[in-house]
Parts: sequence; structure tokens; C-alpha cells
Amino acid sequence: MTALMRYHAALLLRSQRWLPPFLLYAAFLAISIQDGQPVLDSLGYTAAALLPVAAWLARICVTGEPDAARGCVAAAAGPGRAHVACLLVALAGATALGSLAILVVTLLSDPVASDHRTRVPLAAACGAGLLAALACALLGTAVGALTSRPLLRSPGRAVLALLLAALLSLVATGSPAQAAVQGLVTGSQRGTVPLPLLPLAGAALVTAAALALAGALASRRSP
Repeated sequence: MTALMRYHAALLLRSQRWLPPFLLYAAFLAISIQDGQPVLDSLGYTAAALLPVAAWLARICVTGEPDAARGCVAAAAGPGRAHVACLLVALAGATALGSLAILVVTLLSDPVASDHRTRVPLAAACGAGLLAALACALLGTAVGALTSRPLLRSPGRAVLALLLAALLSLVATGSPAQAAVQGLVTGSQRGTVPLPLLPLAGAALVTAAALALAGALASRRSP
């Protein structure tokens, strides 16, 4: 699996298809996050914006390999393992991007609650932001896995499904991403720092199931 992940990571980096989602994420943060804003609010926005980026990156990894190369890798390592490896590379990339963004936003933000008077511990806020970002990266990867081949092969339907699923993951009640982000926003209003451990566990379970399903279908419907 490690060798497969190195292969897919090298393929992703050489293709430079990762640039559009990364640049879009950076542009969103540059516009939305201002110096001196309450730290938990800023971290909530940062984590939420990572979810569609993670989904987009997962789709890029799944669709970026040439057909001939995909066939060779599938024959050597198994189509299921190869498919899961490329999704894990997407998750690792989204997690690294989100972690860097959380650290930068923490340094730029003001360690206060929404009332701009109650102090918020910066280290604890950063930890909560990292956990929320990881939950969003996990759920975004699950969205990308479930809206790409082998589940959806039509590009038009897949992109539409990805956008809709990413939106629902952010706003639907009961979604781990929504719970993690809402926890940060609510914590900012109350002047407390909640750790989104339950949303993170839920996101991990959903993502594990999504990757298992995608890998199983890839084994049955090898390209």
C-alpha cells in the first residue's frame, strides 16, 4: 500500500491538477479570513471550506491516471487496493493543506470569543480547529469517493453529485462536518473551546465505509 500511495502521490504532483482546488481554497481564506477576527469563528470557516476541496482532490486522484497505467497497476496490485491508495493520497493532501491553513489562521486571528471580550486559549482553539479540519477532510474524501468511478462514471452526473453531496455534508443536521463546524461557532459564542471528538469519529467511520465500498466496487468493475 505504501508503494501504491507513493506512486499516486507522484502522479498527482506531476499532473499539477491539484493547483486549482488549492488556489481556490487559498483565495477563499484570503477573502473570508481577516486579521483580528475571533479565532474560533475563523477556524470554523477554514474547516468548512476544506470539505469541498477534499472532495475535489479525491476526484482528481481517482480520474487522473491514464487508462493504460491504471490497468497495469490494477493487474499488479489489485484494482481495489490501487483505488483505495489513490483516495488515501487525496485524504493526506487535504489533511496537510487543512492543517497548514488552520495554523496560519490561528496566528492571524484574535484569541477572543464572538463578543471580542472573553479570552479564548489559543492552543486549545488550534487543537479544536485541527480536529474539525480533519473531520471535514475525511468527509470530503468520502464524498469524492462516492461521487466518482466506479460508482458514477458519467462526468456530468459525478460533478453534480459531488457538489450536492458536499453542500449537504456542510449544512445537513447530523452530518459530522456540520457538527464539527457548528461546535466551533457555538463555542465562539459561549467563550468555550469544544473538542469535536464525536464528529471526528463519525467522519472516520463514514469515510472508512465509503473507501471500503469504493474499493470493493473497483475490484468488481476493473477498468
